[in-house]
Amino acid sequence: MMKRTLLFLFLFMAAVPVTLPAQEYSLSELYSIALERSKSIKIAEEELYLSERDKDRATAVLTPALSAFGSSTEYSNSGSSLPDNSTAWGLKLGQSISMSGRELTAMDIAKETIVKSRFDLDTVRGNYLLSVATSYYDVLKSKKALEIINANVERLTKHRDAAKIRLKVGESTKTVLLRAEAELSGAQSDLIRADNALKFTKVLLARTVGISNDFDLKEDQPYAISTMTLDSLKQTALSERAELKSSGLQKEIADKQIKYTKGLYWPSLSVEGVYSKKEDHPSISSSNSENIYGVLSINYPLFDGGLRKAEVRQAEARLRQADYRLQDMQDSVNVEVDNAYLNLATVSGVLEKLRSEVEYAKDNYNSVTKQFEYGLADSIDIMDANTLLVTSERQLANAQYDQQLALLILQRATGTLLKTVAGNQ
Repeated sequence: MMKRTLLFLFLFMAAVPVTLPAQEYSLSELYSIALERSKSIKIAEEELYLSERDKDRATAVLTPALSAFGSSTEYSNSGSSLPDNSTAWGLKLGQSISMSGRELTAMDIAKETIVKSRFDLDTVRGNYLLSVATSYYDVLKSKKALEIINANVERLTKHRDAAKIRLKVGESTKTVLLRAEAELSGAQSDLIRADNALKFTKVLLARTVGISNDFDLKEDQPYAISTMTLDSLKQTALSERAELKSSGLQKEIADKQIKYTKGLYWPSLSVEGVYSKKEDHPSISSSNSENIYGVLSINYPLFDGGLRKAEVRQAEARLRQADYRLQDMQDSVNVEVDNAYLNLATVSGVLEKLRSEVEYAKDNYNSVTKQFEYGLADSIDIMDANTLLVTSERQLANAQYDQQLALLILQRATGTLLKTVAGNQ
């Protein structure tokens, strides 16, 4: 009996579908996942890896090269003066270096390029974190919009039911009921659009972060608003933005590229040591079977048709480009901070007004609803009050999330977003 009962319970539990709750993510958790799975970040990491290998190549140039060589020769007219065949092999150790030291300059350039690639990687990470935050708040705004529209449908359903009752008792006309039905249908259409908009924003967030579409979001505590002045924020941006650090390094690299290119005017010194051995079959007594020798040579191109001069001029032009690019980026960063600061100030100021507007709109709707029940207000008054309430609730919800996003945009503009995220994890 006990076995049958256990078997029945097992079959019953197996037949009942189990629905697992959707995975919930906070913004900080999404940051961590995105930094691990982002393809664009992995591409930037590969750029850093390539820069590190360039340094290995620059180091290899300063290291003597060891090579081996060998050959085998068969003679068709062999005789007293020639062997039937001969073999030769040997080892060669050589090093060539410019007397200008341009190989050492190339090493310095490779080291600075690695640092520059790290700054570029930080830039990609910062931009990516902001795109994750933008998608995160888009989902929250869509979710809140759906809640507001649901509440609107519920209010309009009650109003439609009240209009039906008033029509039955002769206190209202048919047009009032038709107006209520039309408003309810419009709200239900909005509900369908809002539901699909929420699904689409979740798809975008899942695509950005690299997670499945079946998830829910946890809202973090609101961030504290920065009290720094605009001038302080600009100074922070000029010292912290990874793009500016990278651009500054690019200018230094361009300067060293001139020195590297001018090294072409200097002679190059080559040192070579060779061990070789030759064996003839049959052996000829006059042949020298083993040699060890060294070669010291200097090479200096006297005429190259203006190639070196053209390359130096190109390097100087790249330095000027790097300088202009740095100055232009500094101006752009200042404007970006201006925009982010004013945007945050605007959203914060509007937010306080919207809170008051929502409170007034709620009171207005409740008052008009009661007046409608006693025949002191008509259907148009109800619709106007409801529209004002829905609009103000949507604007307030959007402004609340826009304020949080504006703060993150300001952190990104000042170059502190990545450090803040890393410090919170």
